[in-house]
Amino acid sequence: MVPLLDPTRQYQQLKDELDAAALAVLSSGQFILGPFVERFETAAVQTLGVRHALGVANGTDALLLALRAAGVGPGDEVIVPPFTFIATAEVVSLLGATPVFADIEAQTFNINPAAIEAAITPRTKAIIPVHLYGHPAQMKEIKAIAAKHQLFLLEDAAQAWGATLDIDGQTHHCGAIGDAAGFSFYPTKNLGACGEGGLVTFADDAHADTCRALRNHGQSRRYIHDLIGYNSRLQAMQAALLQVKMAHVDEGNQRRRDIAAQYSKALQGTALIAPSEKPGAYHVYHQYTLRVSDGSARRDAITAKLTEAGIGWAIYYPVPLHQQPVYQDLGYAQGAFPVAEQAAAEVLSLPIFPELRDDEVESVIKVLLSA
Repeated sequence: MVPLLDPTRQYQQLKDELDAAALAVLSSGQFILGPFVERFETAAVQTLGVRHALGVANGTDALLLALRAAGVGPGDEVIVPPFTFIATAEVVSLLGATPVFADIEAQTFNINPAAIEAAITPRTKAIIPVHLYGHPAQMKEIKAIAAKHQLFLLEDAAQAWGATLDIDGQTHHCGAIGDAAGFSFYPTKNLGACGEGGLVTFADDAHADTCRALRNHGQSRRYIHDLIGYNSRLQAMQAALLQVKMAHVDEGNQRRRDIAAQYSKALQGTALIAPSEKPGAYHVYHQYTLRVSDGSARRDAITAKLTEAGIGWAIYYPVPLHQQPVYQDLGYAQGAFPVAEQAAAEVLSLPIFPELRDDEVESVIKVLLSA
């Protein structure tokens, strides 16, 4: 048996540190926001190189609060990729704005800057590039487009903690390039909580102040509510556990890259197309996602073999957002975003997490090459 993910292995490796952190929170009696969250936020600021970092309840709220702080609302349009988890577009809809889809690049699965430019209208208010699977989007080009059209640039970095991108000779963390970013700490992420959690980063002081109020019922100070806000406060327990894990995440990301290299080497010369990295991009392989170039029927045969061998696998994502039932009223036809649609028919994600053993990687490879 080779699991797609096994969080219990990480716990066993970090048990003493995690247990001590949990007991410290329990002993303190301070469970919501407070000093544990503040320490985690400070560590995030220092690690990412951002001006502000605010802990929130989950990654979806991180995106929602960032857009709300920037004033996105009814009548606005926000450009998003159609090949991502629905939260990227969902938060736009929740604010009464309209998601406008722009196709992706075949190589990285990330939004195509040329498609962004083509999708801009007088109603466009923001762009949300996603660093999908942990590969940085083309932020230099996207940032230039945002600046040209005076658009708010929100990075969806839910899958990209630790990913970096070289821009003009300087290395930048994903989440520290745009006007704001949203991170998810869902347990499966490279930096994962033991429950839900999220983080919003901001470059602008005023946006950060607005978000700080929004996450806590719109309070500017205790029991003074200037805004209609949300209950989206990061729990102290999650912050304390995340701070322990943060010290180990770079090592874990390198292990993910090592596993990815093993897979990619084995797939050379086959019909299975390995993911690739653009120059200057440091891919953290939240997922190792290959393409089955001869289509979904062949993919079905491979996944059946993997299942038979007790090997975990997943398809992220089988239906592009513009084809989801909830977005049928936007009027996108079949073929509107051909690169995204082809990706949905071909992608396949393999087991990849830092505690995965080399013999397990070899077992996955053996099945793939025999399928």
